[in-house]
Amino acid sequence: MATVTLKGNAIETSGNLPKVGTTAPDFKLTATDLSTKTLSDFKGSKIVLNIFPSIDTGTCAQSVRQFNKEASELKDTKVLCISKDLPFAHSRFCGAEGLDNVISLSDYKDGSFGKTYGVDFITGPLEALLSRSVVVINENGVITYTEQVSETVNEPNYSAALEALK
Repeated sequence: MATVTLKGNAIETSGNLPKVGTTAPDFKLTATDLSTKTLSDFKGSKIVLNIFPSIDTGTCAQSVRQFNKEASELKDTKVLCISKDLPFAHSRFCGAEGLDNVISLSDYKDGSFGKTYGVDFITGPLEALLSRSVVVINENGVITYTEQVSETVNEPNYSAALEALK
């Protein structure tokens, strides 16, 4: 398990992010059209997993906006924005903001993504939500970068994640 903070207070996650250099674990998530998406649906593309607690918080919303902006300039790259928010919340937010360069996915059905990637909060006020993290996966399905943001209210290191795509 990993320990991060929320406004300076320690909270724990269910595990640790998969290691750089390993094959990314498969997942099953729900898209805004309620279809099921798996890692293999994005095979052949570079992938950024932008993982966060809730689209309805300022920092999470900003990460989606920032990755949407950056993704418009990335070749053969998909940015997957993942939380346990209902798909309707993702759709509402991205529609209202005009964000169409990211793919919104939800782990609300069975929570298997959070468990597999070790990012479920298991203590604290955000218990059962996902820890703010970024995982970059190359076109061969190998993880090239991970970051679990140590202070949950902070944004991820966008430049490091984008550098890992090169």
